[in-house]
Amino acid sequence: MRISAVVSGALAVVLLVLVAVGWAPLLAFDRDVADALHRDAVAEPGFVRLNRILTDWVWDPWTMRALTAVAVLVLLRRGERRLALWVTAATVLAWGVQQGLKAAVGRPRPSWPDPVDSAPYSAFPSGHAMAATVACGLLLWVLALHWRPNWSGWGTLSGLALVSVVGVGWTRVYLGVHWPSDVLGGWLLGWCCVAVAIVTYRHSVARTHRGTLGGTR
Repeated sequence: MRISAVVSGALAVVLLVLVAVGWAPLLAFDRDVADALHRDAVAEPGFVRLNRILTDWVWDPWTMRALTAVAVLVLLRRGERRLALWVTAATVLAWGVQQGLKAAVGRPRPSWPDPVDSAPYSAFPSGHAMAATVACGLLLWVLALHWRPNWSGWGTLSGLALVSVVGVGWTRVYLGVHWPSDVLGGWLLGWCCVAVAIVTYRHSVARTHRGTLGGTR
């Protein structure tokens, strides 16, 4: 997991630099993909409505945070305060990183003469993609700690998480409110936050365990 945290963080930094300096090949790729999807969106109002429902309700960042809040409450009821704290801290940290980068980079969103949707704030990174990655990653981690070995529904929930993370990224680009690299940045940064949370939690538990053993000698 440490390697995953380092790799995702390093890739996110590289992408951030490329976006900040306006690397031409990346900008050209973003524009080509966004243009192609926008042309399709303008011609498919029914599919646009479906994507707006998914992005504004099913996979909205507040929906993801609400699911995380439910998980935190369940953990508190079970007396697992440390895990609840880590999940909460990771969620807040991810939100802070997202908002800070949006303000620092200030990347404009795609602009269209015939938009099918709109969104506030700057473009990089995608808040929807980052929130979904963080929420789904943390929830799967919590489930894996408690129920995975004897739970037949693990595969189904893992699949739903993957569909949610990939799906919300698709909706943001298809609706013309993000560039593809915004979504990629949200995925990388979101997973980095999850991986860091897991690594630091394991370290905290191991440190407490060593202290307990040392105190009994």
